[in-house]
Amino acid sequence: MTIAHQGRDRPGNNMKVKIESTKVVRPAYDGAAPSTGESVPLSVFDRVTYDTHIAIIYAFRPPSPPNAALEEGLAKALAVYREWAGELGDGADGRRAILLSDRGARFVEATVDAPLARSMPFKPSPELLRLHPGIDGPVAELVQVQLTRFSCGSLVVGFTAHHHVADGQATSNFLVAWGLASRRLPVAPLPVCDRATRFAPRDPPLVEFPHRGTEYVLPAAKKHAGDGDDEEEEEELAIGAAAHEKIKVHKVHFTKEFVGKLKARASSGLPPPTTTQRRGYSTFESVVGHLWRSITAARGLGAGETTKLRISVNGRTRVRPPVPRDYFGNMVLWAFPRSDAGELVSRPVQHAADLIHRAVARVDDAYFRSFVDFASSGAVEAEGLVASADEAQVVMCPDLEMDSWLGINFYDLDFGGGCPFYFMPSYLPMEGTLFLLPSFLGDGGIEAYVSLFETHLEEFKRICYNIA
Repeated sequence: MTIAHQGRDRPGNNMKVKIESTKVVRPAYDGAAPSTGESVPLSVFDRVTYDTHIAIIYAFRPPSPPNAALEEGLAKALAVYREWAGELGDGADGRRAILLSDRGARFVEATVDAPLARSMPFKPSPELLRLHPGIDGPVAELVQVQLTRFSCGSLVVGFTAHHHVADGQATSNFLVAWGLASRRLPVAPLPVCDRATRFAPRDPPLVEFPHRGTEYVLPAAKKHAGDGDDEEEEEELAIGAAAHEKIKVHKVHFTKEFVGKLKARASSGLPPPTTTQRRGYSTFESVVGHLWRSITAARGLGAGETTKLRISVNGRTRVRPPVPRDYFGNMVLWAFPRSDAGELVSRPVQHAADLIHRAVARVDDAYFRSFVDFASSGAVEAEGLVASADEAQVVMCPDLEMDSWLGINFYDLDFGGGCPFYFMPSYLPMEGTLFLLPSFLGDGGIEAYVSLFETHLEEFKRICYNIA
């Protein structure tokens, strides 16, 4: 099922990516193939997250195995992580599910007639979109892969995966499994695939927290044809397109020494640690607090304006008993620290770090279980609620959304030629989004990908290394 694209170039001024072929890779089972008529219902955590593909990019130095080895490994990994080879649809009960159709994953081969060094380090720009299959509009496959070979022998792997199927931790586990299978090694540990039964509500349920207005909200007013709303919708689309043109993504590098000073500043004046008192604010709390203050100042927000963060919180170790690290699915909710913008900027970074610490701490076992009870109660369907995680939102100002990949093993992917020397999210011009990940320099530093309006970005660049 291969579609040849010989001689076809993707448009671009600098990096000319030539698509050589596109095919669909299906699972390769050791024994008889299982039935394709079954489905796996999405869990309450799958349904509440973003309904979109997430794209990431890896770069590997030569030598690396041939594409055929990676294709064979992908087929074997899909047989273990079978949901990735399926499709999203409605199950027998009418609810959203993963159809175990073995449709397969999209597999694209491409080349660049230039050395990779000419394009490195990658800048967060639209040029990155040429290094992975497109994710705009409907995408049938839940996983897409693009292998781009450069003239120097370097390999860039663009990977996209649908968020309804798995969160960052589960996706990284699959990527590691793909590497093992490409090296003809057994996939271990095996994924824990029990999303359909793991998150059962309590009897009786106990909804202790306000999940309406937090994870779920009322949808915007529906458009009705014939009453002028079509023109209004077109105007909104035009505004969104115009905003995209003014949004830039900037990568900030914080050295290990800078992060150390930032943590010391955030934790200064705290009482000495005891058996019940923490040692100080974490790297995450300190860095995110610093970014929150800097971006709020760069946006020119002042007293009387409220700004809040949306921080993804991995629940695997927060619930009791813990969910295995190898659980395959989504296990994330969000913390929402908020502050008056003027107070946030005028007070030191310790204040921001404390707001973040307290908000994340509240997303504990009781909160996760309360959410399960609420999301399983039928209230979402009865009230017509929709997930507040809105992939269509272009501008978040005065708010921010933070995704941290600091503790996720994305760098463990190894096809046989060693781990990647570069890893990053793809280009996402969504104003107010932040990604944190370990520095590719291996210096113990942190990289932050910051998406802001161009006018605010210049001020952010000027102040982002000032510690207050």
